[in-house]
Amino acid sequence: MDEQKQRWIEKLRQLPHQLEALVTPLSKEQLTTAYLAGEWTVAQNVHHLADSHMNSYIRCKLIVTEENPLLKPYDQDAWAALPDAQSGDLSTSLALLKSLHARWVDFWAQLPPDAWERTATHPEQGTVSLIVQLEIYAAHGEGHLAQIQRTLAAQPR
Repeated sequence: MDEQKQRWIEKLRQLPHQLEALVTPLSKEQLTTAYLAGEWTVAQNVHHLADSHMNSYIRCKLIVTEENPLLKPYDQDAWAALPDAQSGDLSTSLALLKSLHARWVDFWAQLPPDAWERTATHPEQGTVSLIVQLEIYAAHGEGHLAQIQRTLAAQPR
């Protein structure tokens, strides 16, 4: 496996731990207050990561096991507006991310060489490859860590 793939896999391995370290010390108010207009709360970001990465893990398995499967999109903003995604209790989503990422890292680490270029069709994005999914979701986690940091930096002093 090349070094770039290993770096992306390592980012996925580290994300749950980085996220937990960032959000565990926060109060319920810090987790559930929208400090930035038009941005999600810290809690919504955490719950979104669990929702999004579950979807992506399943998509990756479909790409490996089916011929050019059609991937189902979802409305992430609608999901983030649901009551479970606004909860200040992050314990379940953090535990889910730890377990999910452990499985996902194993999936990537054991992927046969001929599977990396397998593709699927996404109605909004067109043809997507498995390797691009790894790259996207490694960056996705980092992007939400940065969004949480921006949200916390916007708190009134």
